[in-house]
Amino acid sequence: MSEDIASKENLRLLLDGKLPGDDFKALVRLKPKDKDRFWKYLAILQERVPWNDRILLPISDHLYVVSKGAGKRVVKCDCGHEYGDYRANWKLGCLVYIRRTEEEMKEVYTVGGYPDLNAGSEIREFYCPGCLRLLCVESCPRGYPVIFDFLPDIDALYRDWLHSPLPDEAPDWYLDQTTMLAQGFLKRRAT
Repeated sequence: MSEDIASKENLRLLLDGKLPGDDFKALVRLKPKDKDRFWKYLAILQERVPWNDRILLPISDHLYVVSKGAGKRVVKCDCGHEYGDYRANWKLGCLVYIRRTEEEMKEVYTVGGYPDLNAGSEIREFYCPGCLRLLCVESCPRGYPVIFDFLPDIDALYRDWLHSPLPDEAPDWYLDQTTMLAQGFLKRRAT
């Protein structure tokens, strides 16, 4: 076991799936947790991306909420593609492939178990238009709205949990903007 189990290097190995089993158990079971683990984690993520915008919060393996300065926060992919305001559903900016037929389902399900096609189910695959990486998959009834998985209250996280308030904290940050985004899209399309 390494001397400092909660070191930045061990966190890097953990993220890469290369931390030895005993060290993994020790790190996961560490009590109390190291107070700077979140900051070390963000630093590792920041080192891995080719852009300089400050990562505020990872929202999946390849997507982050980043600060663009002047109170602007957006969802950004590893490759640098930006999806816009983090309070709007980033999936609306993706390339989407929808599987609805048995043949399409069998391309990804080798042993059955796929959604019930007789019930009108479909699988939606969301791809980044910048790097074509598969970012998310959802299974739902046809016509169901695109699922907004996660709207974090970043200001509360930084202020109340990390005790490090963000300089651009605002009371309206935690409002879903997806409807406003869609309305703006429809207005532009109508003109």
